[in-house]
Amino acid sequence: MGKDRESRILTGPLALEIARFGTPLALGMALQTTFNLVDAYLIAQLPLDEVGAAVGAIGICDQVAALGTIISYGVSTAAGAILSQRKGAGDQVGIQNAAWQSMIVVGILSVVLGLVFGLGAGVVVHHVIGAKGSVAEVATSYLRVAATGGFSIYFLLQLTNVQRALGSAKTPVALLVIGNILNIVLAVVLIFGPGPAPALLSWATPIAKALHLPRMGMVGAAWAAVIARTLVLIPNIIILARRFDVFPPKGSRGPNAAEIRQIVKIAWPSSAQFFLRIAAMLFINSLIARFYTTQEDQTATTAMGLVFRLDTMALFVAMGWGSAAQTFVGQNLGAKKETRARQVGWITVAYDVVTNVLLIALVFSYGEAILHVFDNETAPVAIALDYLRIVAPSYVALGAGVVLGNAMAGAGATKTTFAVDALVILGVQLPLGLLAVVLFPGAIRSVFQVVAITNCASALVYAFVYGRGRWAKPLPVQGEAAPWIENSTDAGYG
Repeated sequence: MGKDRESRILTGPLALEIARFGTPLALGMALQTTFNLVDAYLIAQLPLDEVGAAVGAIGICDQVAALGTIISYGVSTAAGAILSQRKGAGDQVGIQNAAWQSMIVVGILSVVLGLVFGLGAGVVVHHVIGAKGSVAEVATSYLRVAATGGFSIYFLLQLTNVQRALGSAKTPVALLVIGNILNIVLAVVLIFGPGPAPALLSWATPIAKALHLPRMGMVGAAWAAVIARTLVLIPNIIILARRFDVFPPKGSRGPNAAEIRQIVKIAWPSSAQFFLRIAAMLFINSLIARFYTTQEDQTATTAMGLVFRLDTMALFVAMGWGSAAQTFVGQNLGAKKETRARQVGWITVAYDVVTNVLLIALVFSYGEAILHVFDNETAPVAIALDYLRIVAPSYVALGAGVVLGNAMAGAGATKTTFAVDALVILGVQLPLGLLAVVLFPGAIRSVFQVVAITNCASALVYAFVYGRGRWAKPLPVQGEAAPWIENSTDAGYG
């Protein structure tokens, strides 16, 4: 990257540069969710005797698999905070050390999480989530593949996050898009195999026959994702080595206990925070499964599988804008520009609000048509529409909380963001959710209202904490106080 391009984050007009940097990240995350919707569409093309269980199972599996992804994402968040601040301070050796040591940590996590969620897939689906019948059977098979191959998404997140922290937005997004296109092609081939397949997708049948690939059904989607992500890791590694020079020289690639401790110190609250968020989603799903379904009727679980895709769109777009905020906060704090860093969150929230208003308008205008693409049954679509009418307006609040939390993570303030999420989830969502099923048995809308209230509470608490500004402190250099902390003045954009 040229020097002028690098300096935009530190010296360019802040609102313009956040828009320039954040737009491809937000669009990339929206595309990521869109490709997930295509996956859901492909699964919806399965025979009628398979599709109901598959849709319900994919909603469960995506959330469970996300638990592992979120734990790994905590490491990526920590590495991003450290790398962006060292980038702002011009510390190339520190960048190499942090990038390499964070990859060692991700490698260890890949092994541990693969064993826990892969080998323990049956226990998680049947006894933790409480899924029943054919939904549980399909979910177990899918999760076993997705979790065991989880290393592919963990490293993909890590490598793209390193590029983003160092100031590159378009390249990692482009690689993610390429990976998702490859994922879709492989999914069609592996889901339907030699056939039968819908007419629109029949092009894949001769490919599967030529390669002697069986029809895998929903499990084929899991294999497709693992293979595509693994292939996209290769160009990411090449770019990091040649363009960003992030790999330390030979002889300096062993584990560095001090560097790993700093990464873990920032990572564990971030991992715990996102783990708590996904656990909160699973809590809602568990309430629905336990109180509003039976062994014979899993309509409500299927409906939650449908709306989870749209919820994820709002969340992922916010995470895209939040990633931009994290980079800007980190680099500006590293360059001693604290006032400029504090302004980042509010500006980025404004962009996310605009994006979510468009998404909400889309949901209210075309929500039923979108849902029917993935399930033609009237009953689950009706429940899903009821959910969206109640929850979708709170996407604005959901996004605001996510963006402000990510901005604070750019300063390494992950303990603060974890505390905020713990307060909201344990103090608001958990008790209100339990009260809803006890005081209003059979009224599923009361559970939906709890989700909306939780989103709004999160935004309010994050706005209060962010506004106080105590989080905006640069990280110390490993082993000594950071030289830019003492007697620093803000020379940044006002």
